[in-house]
Amino acid sequence: MNYNITAYSTALFSTWINVEQLNVLFDAGDGVSAGLLQKARKVKHVFISHADRDHLNGLPQFVQLNSREQFPKIYYPKDSGSFPAYDDFLKKFDPHVTGSEWNGIESGSSTQIKKDVLVEAIRNEHVPCEMGIHKSLSYKVFTVKRKLKAEFQACSGDEIKAIVQQYGRDYISNEVRRNLVSFSGDTPVDDYSKWQDSEILIHEATFLKDEVSAKIEARNKHSKLDEVLKMVSELNVGTLILTHFSSRYSREEIDLETRKLLKELRIRIPVFIVYPGELKRDILAGAPING
Repeated sequence: MNYNITAYSTALFSTWINVEQLNVLFDAGDGVSAGLLQKARKVKHVFISHADRDHLNGLPQFVQLNSREQFPKIYYPKDSGSFPAYDDFLKKFDPHVTGSEWNGIESGSSTQIKKDVLVEAIRNEHVPCEMGIHKSLSYKVFTVKRKLKAEFQACSGDEIKAIVQQYGRDYISNEVRRNLVSFSGDTPVDDYSKWQDSEILIHEATFLKDEVSAKIEARNKHSKLDEVLKMVSELNVGTLILTHFSSRYSREEIDLETRKLLKELRIRIPVFIVYPGELKRDILAGAPING
């Protein structure tokens, strides 16, 4: 499927990513409603990575404009107290607005968003906290289908039905997952394997230079461009979308460093960039930086 992905992502100021065909919004920073306009109404599920204001301050307007029965469903790291407080505030601020649902989730949880499509939450290390505490999450979207085991493929329909009735569907089939889209949220680069086989990987790359990040990051951790591209060069990833660059960098600086690293690391997959301060509509319809 060709996904229409629209995004705005500038570190410290605002981040949001919409995948139209999945009816999904990842994060909800300032300007999300104005950026999506009527398309915001198509969003049914909002997955927030963490409680920094640049990732959630677009929620009041988004919820006010788009609440209807059972939607939007908003998911957030369950141990972040900011979200229940936000929900409570919005209900008092806009008492006429009903319908939105707020759900605290944890790493490893799966949320069905369509038939055969689910979103899995995975821990990241942006917000330092003990294991078992959930304050910052990344998300992966999968299709989940069942494939008949080889030993049963020659069976007739009636034979299959009889086996299922006796032993259950899991006995004759295997679960097959396909990772459609992965969204890193804010995170340092750590476990490469979590992004293996992502057809589309949307990953932050806040800093171009390690010396800059070392001066700034006293607490919450982010990724550096060279680390992200080194990781991708060693994985099976179909398409990469780079986001969350610091506004200290110009478009020209980002392009120069990205092209240099892509050449050094021999990365051939399409790589797209959401530049600081720029709204990118239908990202994949444009030309990749290495196209």
